[in-house]
Amino acid sequence: MSDPTIRLLCDLVAINSVNPTLVPGGAGEAEIAATVAAELRAIGADVEVPDVVPGRPNVIGVLEGRQRGPSLMLCAHLDTVGVQGMVAPFDPIVRDGRLYGRGAMDMKGGLAAMIGALRTIAISGGLTKGKLILAAVADEEYGSLGAEALVKTLSADAAVIGEPTGMEIAICHKGFAWVEVTVEGRAAHGSRPGEGRDAILRMGRVLQRLEALDRQLQSQPPHPLLGTASLHASLINGGRELSTYPDRCVLQMERRTLSHEEAETALAEVAEILSELKREDAEFKGEAHLMFGRPPYEISSDHQLPRMMEEACRRAGRTTRCVGMPFWTDAAILGETGIPTVIFGPGGEGLHGLEEYVLIEDVLSCREVFLHLAQDFCTRK
Repeated sequence: MSDPTIRLLCDLVAINSVNPTLVPGGAGEAEIAATVAAELRAIGADVEVPDVVPGRPNVIGVLEGRQRGPSLMLCAHLDTVGVQGMVAPFDPIVRDGRLYGRGAMDMKGGLAAMIGALRTIAISGGLTKGKLILAAVADEEYGSLGAEALVKTLSADAAVIGEPTGMEIAICHKGFAWVEVTVEGRAAHGSRPGEGRDAILRMGRVLQRLEALDRQLQSQPPHPLLGTASLHASLINGGRELSTYPDRCVLQMERRTLSHEEAETALAEVAEILSELKREDAEFKGEAHLMFGRPPYEISSDHQLPRMMEEACRRAGRTTRCVGMPFWTDAAILGETGIPTVIFGPGGEGLHGLEEYVLIEDVLSCREVFLHLAQDFCTRK
């Protein structure tokens, strides 16, 4: 491809940056971070490459305007999910206006568009005022260690997360909570029902109540952009052998939360279910704890940032609208520190799937949108 943004995107897709915490043995972010840092230095940005944990860096590139002014952060993640079952995941292929390969859509397309916007600004003489920051972070696909490290040392007046939104402006997304539930039984020989207590059957009572709770959540009035909250049973394990009463059963579940809910909501709901079951059966023994959670995120559609994004899209020749995203993003981490943030990126298909692609036209349009937004935002009074 002759366009430098698409050439860069091909180079990024060709780099294995599978998250090593998500997939043991994954290559991680070191190589792709070095490529991004070199690209940013070549266009004249001030660049830092701090390690989040040993061998897993963030990349921060800054273009300073000639006068002081507002700061805008463009943020993308460097890591990808795994590639098991994919054919040639790191061989970028261009076909029918699409670029195929692991990470093309999620989210190297957005990252390449952001770097392309910085390049255009740099070669056209730079910013007259303000500051444009590109933050390429590690570990978004697992624990978001990169974004957490980023906000400890850097802030901005506004930010855009370049996740794939199909060229729509996402102003909110759901949060999630992972809860582990353990039900205790009593081991005994399978021929002695008077001595055994079946933990798996007792977990069935928990599952029945959780299913009822999920139906209740999904029957409530929906959020206008996000729909309803929900839950599902993700993993379950229990028992020792066929002829033994299982003395323990462990369930790991996920609860998706809306903007008015906290991660602790999920734990409180499960704790109430366990309390109810204990009141109904004195022999029932169960407990739960919160494994991990991330908050939902929302910014008002009346905030100036979504409005400026809409105008930048219009100038780039694209119509758009404000939407919500069902998946979680680093916008929640930036938002918690007070950085107004929206999510915006190219379209495609195959998110975390066996065949992933990004639309080339969208990548190029994203570059123009980021360019117009940066010029407008950083020079505003």
